[in-house]
Amino acid sequence: MISFIKILLVASLLGMVGCSTLPPSNPNNLCDIFDEKSSWYKDAKKAEKRWGSPVPVMMSIIYQESMFRHNARTPRTKILWIFPGPRKSDAFGYPQAKNAVWGEYQDQGGNSFARRDNFGDAIDFIGWYNKQSQKRSRIGLSDGYNLYLAYHEGHGGYNRGTYRQKGWLMNTAQKVQTRSQQYASQLQNCEERFKGSWWWPF
Repeated sequence: MISFIKILLVASLLGMVGCSTLPPSNPNNLCDIFDEKSSWYKDAKKAEKRWGSPVPVMMSIIYQESMFRHNARTPRTKILWIFPGPRKSDAFGYPQAKNAVWGEYQDQGGNSFARRDNFGDAIDFIGWYNKQSQKRSRIGLSDGYNLYLAYHEGHGGYNRGTYRQKGWLMNTAQKVQTRSQQYASQLQNCEERFKGSWWWPF
């Protein structure tokens, strides 16, 4: 009987973990996202206060990179058009950050145990990267269009204008900007309900 109870307990805990990592059911509405993922608002506001990049901009970048999937990876290549080969890059997690830049964030962001599949760490990384874009490429922290270009191309590539030869990328960056504006408008109508006595902006 005790063993059966233990099995049920473990199964329920695993189910809770699985649900906690599922993407939000309506990623197009920031109010719905924060209603469903109550801890994400606190994480997002903490990152905003630390790095200065607005919540809607950071959330729009994560949407574009992973659709809020905690274990997102780049597709595998094909060998002889049939067999799965290596992945196109080592990008992983909510922010689709590569190993090298994630390691830089861990060194400079002050959290060597940060994980790309943890939302709080991921959005803090986005805020940190946007801050680097402000410092290295003189991009405004609310400029979702250029922040995304720098995020995709790296600061060296952005400063050299490599994105100018990539029409698809500029179109994607415009989608990020448009979504960030939509998110900002939505958040204005619902943010008060996410603030409570439990929330502290530090």
